[in-house]
Amino acid sequence: MPNATVPGARTEMLPAKTRVLIVDDDDLIRTTLSLILEYGNFEVVTAASVNDALRLIGSQTFDVLLSDLHMPGAGDGLTVVSAMRHSNPAAVTIIFSGFPEMKQAAAAILLQADEVLVKPMAPMALIQTIRERLKRGTSSRPSPAENVATILEQSAQSTIDDWLLRVELEPQIIGVPLGPEERCAHLPQLFRDLVFRLRNPLPLGTRALVSPSAASHGLLRREQGYSAASMVEESRMLQVSIFQTLQNNLFRVDFSLLLVGVMAIADEVDSQLAQAMASYISESKADLLPA
Repeated sequence: MPNATVPGARTEMLPAKTRVLIVDDDDLIRTTLSLILEYGNFEVVTAASVNDALRLIGSQTFDVLLSDLHMPGAGDGLTVVSAMRHSNPAAVTIIFSGFPEMKQAAAAILLQADEVLVKPMAPMALIQTIRERLKRGTSSRPSPAENVATILEQSAQSTIDDWLLRVELEPQIIGVPLGPEERCAHLPQLFRDLVFRLRNPLPLGTRALVSPSAASHGLLRREQGYSAASMVEESRMLQVSIFQTLQNNLFRVDFSLLLVGVMAIADEVDSQLAQAMASYISESKADLLPA
């Protein structure tokens, strides 16, 4: 006879399992760690890349993050830790690495993560380490966060160098023979304008500020023999390089200001391109007029 529920009787609720997010690009490691932690009565979710992990962190709640330090592609384990710190400060964050020397860098890494482990670890040792860290709780040290303007200001030259590498692989652009200094001459001022814009945000929908240097750049590119399409491609590559810089520095970014910063960057770069194109086109029309 099936068990009947007695009216008024209390039903016991099973305690929720501790949720762990495992981030590692190695399929075998993810599978092995999942089996170990599920055996230890943890609920496990896995991510194969930084981007996958960021999506999960933004949409779900976890008690523990267990992330590899080194992964291919944009970002690394510290990027994932920073995102978890911002999204769920109560979560325990653990970094692990296959390089024993990472223990020597533990002091620096622990500014971001709560614990540093060297893999491989014995299964029961891993389970015990996670349980002990859960009892102690997260680190009380605040995660450093910087705004987008500061990161771009500090990374301006490396971003320009990245941009130059990209454009020099584009046949349409390098068909105009210029040295690196000539090719990049407009970018230092553009970055100064961009940083100023980020630190002095405009109301939504406001037209971007006029940039005399952008107009001069359009005239110069025409004199150098650029086509309009080449100018547009250079601008597109600049945005790619800027966003790559932000991606590489996600572990430093104040996430509360990231979206606003990205919108301002796109608007400012597009505005400067529009101003450069306007002067480029006006000069082209002037050349068609009879002498």
